[in-house]
Amino acid sequence: MSERLDVIIRNGSVVLRDEVRLLDIGIKNGKISHLDERLTLEAEQVVDASGMVIMAGMVDAHVHLNEPGLGDWEGFATGSAALAAGGCTTYIDMPLNGIPPTVTVSAMEMKQEAAREQSLVDYAIWGGLVPGHLDDLAPMCEAGVIGFKAFMSSPGDPGEEAFREVDDLTLWEGMKRIARMNRVLALHAESESLVSRLGQAKQAEGKVTAQDYTSTRPILAELEAVNRALFYAEQTGCPLHFVHISSEAAVMIIVEAKKRGVNVTLETCPHYLLLTEDDLERIGPTAKCAPPLRSEEEKERLWEALRQGYIDMISSDHSPCPSSMKESRNYFEAWGGISGAQSSLELMIDEGHLKRGIGLSQLSRMLSYTPAERFGLLPDKGEIRLGADADLVMISLNTPYVLRTEHLLYRHKHSPYVGKELGCKVLATWSRGNLVYEEAKAISPVKAGQWCRYKTKVNLTFNEVDVKIN
Repeated sequence: MSERLDVIIRNGSVVLRDEVRLLDIGIKNGKISHLDERLTLEAEQVVDASGMVIMAGMVDAHVHLNEPGLGDWEGFATGSAALAAGGCTTYIDMPLNGIPPTVTVSAMEMKQEAAREQSLVDYAIWGGLVPGHLDDLAPMCEAGVIGFKAFMSSPGDPGEEAFREVDDLTLWEGMKRIARMNRVLALHAESESLVSRLGQAKQAEGKVTAQDYTSTRPILAELEAVNRALFYAEQTGCPLHFVHISSEAAVMIIVEAKKRGVNVTLETCPHYLLLTEDDLERIGPTAKCAPPLRSEEEKERLWEALRQGYIDMISSDHSPCPSSMKESRNYFEAWGGISGAQSSLELMIDEGHLKRGIGLSQLSRMLSYTPAERFGLLPDKGEIRLGADADLVMISLNTPYVLRTEHLLYRHKHSPYVGKELGCKVLATWSRGNLVYEEAKAISPVKAGQWCRYKTKVNLTFNEVDVKIN
């Protein structure tokens, strides 16, 4: 008797790491078992993907889902549903915006317990590097965190149990310990001494507009923190990952460090590539983030850095909150985070591929392969290849639509992209071969997401930046 597969996806334009080919994809036991121009096998389910693009599911390395302990905030059920609808099949949850924050093994276990039975797609967990918890790093590493996250500026939550920024001594000592563990330290790089003093001065003068807020978090604050962290990394050998880089100048400082042999990567986010400081004034606090949105000219410089291959990955930095926290006219008081996880992949394909002509393979590497490689999720995640998890997204490049509030699956339905016309649409998402999202039927009721523990060694080749990608 001939082999019978679970699923065959036929006739799709399949985005591989270095090319796009018309292929059939066979799925068996949650894995990609066949890649062929014409599969002759039978399957329990056959999907006709003619005219569609099939990509590896996005691996979103920067997501804030606010469990445990934050009640009315975004949790794993709604957050993972929105991610699935946006073509994301694996996300890495950040250690802050939960009570308690993930800075101990017990807090990590509470986080994992909240995610289990609720997450629609697979997930991994970041641990936190904060003052007073250096001795918790090694136990969290053994327990399976994917890496560690630290803030070089205040996260902004004044609560007693909230996540805290690192002082220089904690950063230096933490880097030495994380280097010995062969994990990555992810950094929010803004100079606290600069942004806090500038912010205090503006507020003392009663200046609290969008422009006032952005002026207190200048690119200089990003550059100072990036340079300081790179210096510490060179002294300690700690692998670094810079989150949500917002300026071309910071990108190029990191590129130069790679050329010196520093083990470092960087991400940027769709909001820095799609929105500007003028949009913050137009949209309001829904578009507030830190670092803030930059100028139109800076946005275009960031796109050029991306085109040249200098940006390693794209992450959402999905940082949701109850809608009431976005309603203040005082931009310093409004919550500083953007809800964007459901739209990341569509935004990048629409703006990057359809409008700017960047290849789908290059975009897929930034959205899926490189984060999986960097954070120890290979060989299961990050690309369409034999033996990998069948984490797939089917996209139509010919289905334009306007994003409306009713499309959003977040618990609190606000996003700076509401009202934007997108030229592509996610039609279906498979996580380990399970159909978790279908545009015609919406979200699967089966919460099949699994915890992805750290699996492979940190990739040590991220200083290869000489080849420009056209």
